[in-house]
Amino acid sequence: MDDFTGQKAIVTGATRGIGRAIAEALLAGGATVIGVYGGNEAAAEEFIASSGAAAERLQLHKLDVSDYRAVEAFYRQVEEQFETIDILVNNAGIRRDGVLAMMKEEDWRRVIDVNLTGGYTMTKFAVQLMMKQKYGRIIFITSPMGHLGFAGQANYAASKAGQVGLMKSLSKEVAKRKITVNCVSPGFIGTDFLQDLTDVQIKEYKKMVPSRRFGTSEEVADAVLFLAGKKAAYINGSVLEITGGL
Repeated sequence: MDDFTGQKAIVTGATRGIGRAIAEALLAGGATVIGVYGGNEAAAEEFIASSGAAAERLQLHKLDVSDYRAVEAFYRQVEEQFETIDILVNNAGIRRDGVLAMMKEEDWRRVIDVNLTGGYTMTKFAVQLMMKQKYGRIIFITSPMGHLGFAGQANYAASKAGQVGLMKSLSKEVAKRKITVNCVSPGFIGTDFLQDLTDVQIKEYKKMVPSRRFGTSEEVADAVLFLAGKKAAYINGSVLEITGGL
């Protein structure tokens, strides 16, 4: 795995689940991590408290990634402090499930706003900083639901499919500046993102996975760190699935 000493990384949804595993792995690799979280103050405080000496290289910011002006102000602070960044991991995401015919408009909009528009806002300003140094790594955490689809997840599936399309287009726009853009697509990962599943659902979903188990956040983080490293310089516009063969 690459040495990330001296690199600056922004990770959204950084205080829980997959995002926290990614942030912790980057810290372990020597990076300075600017973590963004939506509102769980207790999780943010616990993350800092448990980071030990690495807490000196960890900053956490409460931010709605879908709020364009708030994100713009956040990046002004980042630029003032660090001048540029090396890595952006767009991990923030929410689910508000429901069959489409009965789905509330606000549930549709909020999922699209956070998962897809949030990726646009966070990435737009990151690209501007990365272009200054002609180097960068951008990674979207998408989902196989974007191409498989699940009943009751039309909003979530649409947002994840949109992330892949965004990534594909952007990867062609910035490649000449030595900025790569890729997706990591985790399947069923054992985090609190799945906490609303019943025991019956968990049993049935595991049957769908050839590996017959859910993945771990650390397994996803390993894939992200590979794409975030300098050894992945020729991987661009790709989707890496971490699904156990789903």
